[in-house]
Amino acid sequence: MLEYVKTILQKVSFDKILFEKELNKSISKYLKPNEVEEFRDWCYQMFNPTYPQILDRCFNHSMV
Repeated sequence: MLEYVKTILQKVSFDKILFEKELNKSISKYLKPNEVEEFRDWCYQMFNPTYPQILDRCFNHSMV
């Protein structure tokens, strides 16, 4: 599932709203808790220059 959600995020990264929606869905529905940390690291590496606020918001919310 991890590779699947990575692929989806890459495909929707052109749209800010869609990106955030899919990121939230990936964290809350598709990934197992042990996959989220690896996914977070990958997301920051790939998308931090473009969407730092979205990443912070989604991952901080998921950790609460």
